[in-house]
Amino acid sequence: MDLEALRFGDLTKLGEAVTDWEQMTSKLATLKGDARDNLKAKSDKAKWAGVNASVTREFVDKTAAEFTDAHAQADSIAKILGDTHKELLGYRTQLNDAIERAGKLGLVVLDTGAGTFQVTRSVRPDWASDPSGKTDAQSQKAAESLRDEIQRILGKATESDSSAAKVLTLLADQAEHGFTDAAYADRDSAAKAVAAAEQLAKAARKPADMTPAGITAFNRTMEQYRDDPLFSERFATQLGAKGTLQFWTEMAHAHAGARGAELDTMKSLQENLSLTLATASFSESDAMKDWKKDVLAESNTNFRAAGSMNPVGALGSQVISSLMREGRYDTEFLDAHREKLFKADKGAGESNTDALWVNGHDGLDLVFGDGTGRDPLEGLFEGLSHNPEAATHAFASKTDLDRLLGTTQYTDRGGPLGRALEAAVTGVPAGDPAYVAPPHSAAQVNLMANIMAAVADPDGGSDLVKREMGESFGHMAASYMPEISRVLGGPNSEASFLTNSEKNDGLDQTDVARFLSAVALDPAGRAGIIYGESIYTASLLEAHLTDPSLFEGSRERVLEDIGRNAGIIEGIVGHAVADAEIKDAAESEKDHNDGLETQGDLFNTAISSGAGGLAALAPLPFAPVAAVGSAAFSGVAATAVKQIFEGREMEGTVDAAIYRTGQDLNAYQESVSQMAQWSVQDALNRHDIDLPEDEMNSIVRNAVNDGWDSSSTILERSMERPN
Repeated sequence: MDLEALRFGDLTKLGEAVTDWEQMTSKLATLKGDARDNLKAKSDKAKWAGVNASVTREFVDKTAAEFTDAHAQADSIAKILGDTHKELLGYRTQLNDAIERAGKLGLVVLDTGAGTFQVTRSVRPDWASDPSGKTDAQSQKAAESLRDEIQRILGKATESDSSAAKVLTLLADQAEHGFTDAAYADRDSAAKAVAAAEQLAKAARKPADMTPAGITAFNRTMEQYRDDPLFSERFATQLGAKGTLQFWTEMAHAHAGARGAELDTMKSLQENLSLTLATASFSESDAMKDWKKDVLAESNTNFRAAGSMNPVGALGSQVISSLMREGRYDTEFLDAHREKLFKADKGAGESNTDALWVNGHDGLDLVFGDGTGRDPLEGLFEGLSHNPEAATHAFASKTDLDRLLGTTQYTDRGGPLGRALEAAVTGVPAGDPAYVAPPHSAAQVNLMANIMAAVADPDGGSDLVKREMGESFGHMAASYMPEISRVLGGPNSEASFLTNSEKNDGLDQTDVARFLSAVALDPAGRAGIIYGESIYTASLLEAHLTDPSLFEGSRERVLEDIGRNAGIIEGIVGHAVADAEIKDAAESEKDHNDGLETQGDLFNTAISSGAGGLAALAPLPFAPVAAVGSAAFSGVAATAVKQIFEGREMEGTVDAAIYRTGQDLNAYQESVSQMAQWSVQDALNRHDIDLPEDEMNSIVRNAVNDGWDSSSTILERSMERPN
């Protein structure tokens, strides 16, 4: 910065800009609140149908999000400009003070242009006439000291100005249209993030020079900033697409066979690098667009470590997929990567994937402690599991879905594929039970119907449950308990079985029965069904008992519908387990109870978080944004989960913990009946409803038993059963 610019530049316009942005931030805060509390809240509670269920609702959600992002960006800009204005005024004061002192010392400060200046003696005939009384040597030293002081002031002012310009430009480039959600409390924090990214990118260009201590420091910094938009974008673009892929290739080669602390460090580094690149993928800067395009262009490039003796390393598609196992990547980027991989994978057929991805491309172990990463679809599926939108896109084609499910017989991709499908049909990212999912779209229901049909296929479809997908199928069943109840309840049952699904009649009864029966044989899958049904039943009972207007008819009739439905669903599960004739009853019982406890942790987390717990008219943790009806219910459902999770003892003559004797068909039936009756009692007591408790219990108990008997008939119509 020129000396004269700092002394006499017009900073009033910068001050006015700060004021304008602060006022804009205040107005946007109001608009953000209105969009969230009025626009989106009303949209969430509305019972949309047809085109409005997808197009209008999505538009409202995105509009509300844009106001939030606009406020975040405006607030960041206001703070960055405010910090810069305040600092420049401070540096101007420091500079003027220094120049004033120079005059008292008989020195003159001259701006010589292009950021340079001079400090000289005042022009007079006799150096000895220095008014300060200093000698020539002393005056020269004073001039040098003053020069250094002014240089420091101008340097700081230059850094303040240039760093503000840099981060503001990067901030604006984050979103091509609309606004970015990047938020910074001040200019320095944004500048530090950018500087850290540049430092790490520089180090990553020379991975061979990274010592163990250097890797630890590198990883620590990346963990600190991995969610920071400016840091992530700057790191990725400064390193470049090829540099990013080469860096991880070098790390995988150099630390192959890592154990102990080294293995822990590499696992952590892979996670932090994955999360950093995921954050960066949402940037819409020109540099990041080039990065994404270039990464995809390197899909078939053979990446080798510099010191490797093996001429074969790993394909670019394998490297980037190994870095997709953590974090949510941008939908368009995932779509493009998935299209290339699906096309290549399709060429190998269902049974020849090893020849395509492993044989000839097995020079590197790209995943520390979890497989090898050589099948890029495993990493892709993990990436899709964190982005429900991209996951729904990926499996929209029934042909692709059926082929990919078929490949699980010959690969280890069953678990990742199951998690990706779970995200696709539930709208919930994997590992985030507190996430509030939107109502199921027609596309999601269609996909769920195709999955059910695949598992229900008499020609080996039930084997899919054994390929590490049982838990995910159980979560899907829990999420679709409203739609499942509708199809089992028959036509015109919508008044009893509440839901805000866009397509509540999209499932087939035979497929539903066969799907539930197959999933019930997996302990985790069975637990998912149990929790899902219990939560949905408890929620429905509470809703109808507290709001009679939901059903045009007597409460007794709707309680019969709900109880019968619970008996049918859980009866299918109970009969499926009994029909399987499991030989080792003791081991099976342990697996059954372990499944209840593991899944209980998940469902408890969802309810206790409060995020999904208010939307109890669909199962948790995969609840819609808002309940259908006059209010949102969660209390009775939460109690139901707790009773299953803790294995509460059943009342009466049956001396067994609820659901804990999974191999005893009679005890299982008693558990279903007991749970439904407890939910009725809890709802009546919780809301002070004056209804005869014994009569309500009797209605529900008889209905559950009737549904249980019907479940056997439904199974016999749907599949061959043992005598």
